[in-house]
Amino acid sequence: MKLIEQEIKDLKQELLSMFLAVNNQLVKSEQAFLNFDKDIASEISNSEKRINALELKIDKDCENILALHSPISIDLRFVLSVFKINHELERIADIADGIAAYVNDLTTPFPENAINDVRITEMFGQCKAMMENVIEAFENEDTAVARKVFKQDELLNAINKEGSSNIIKNYNEKDAKALFFLLSSVRKLESVGDLTKNISEELIFSIESKVVKHKKNK
Repeated sequence: MKLIEQEIKDLKQELLSMFLAVNNQLVKSEQAFLNFDKDIASEISNSEKRINALELKIDKDCENILALHSPISIDLRFVLSVFKINHELERIADIADGIAAYVNDLTTPFPENAINDVRITEMFGQCKAMMENVIEAFENEDTAVARKVFKQDELLNAINKEGSSNIIKNYNEKDAKALFFLLSSVRKLESVGDLTKNISEELIFSIESKVVKHKKNK
């Protein structure tokens, strides 16, 4: 095996580790949020440094491959896509950490009626399904699975639009901070959808050499 082939193989394994670590953060953020579990929220915060370190290592490895081997064709597309996907994943991890921070900052759980009004449980579920698909698409180089994410993002946006249009009623002034954090978490999950869609586009570019850009429906 040529040196560049081994380095590409190692890079793929590193990015898979990043995918799995970030997905774990997203899953834990749902658990922390819906169960108001401060222990899980703290676990998310404690894992953030490890994810940041992995992001930096992947960046460095991409730069080294480009500088030392001047890859072409599919290898070049792969390295460039890994570089971009790596940053999108780090942003998703930051979002999970931000949601965990909301849990740690509150003394009482989020109002259940408000959680139901904004449909955040459905949004978490959709984001997790999208992440599972991009991981599968990456592992198997399956662009058909990657393309499923575009429809999933449209559904996520529809859930968000309907949930955000609901009027949150019957809450006390003491819930104002929790409601602000709740609505901020909704916006963060919408961003997870956008970032996951970006990852799908990069996977398709890497595998098929096709530039795919899906505009967000208003």
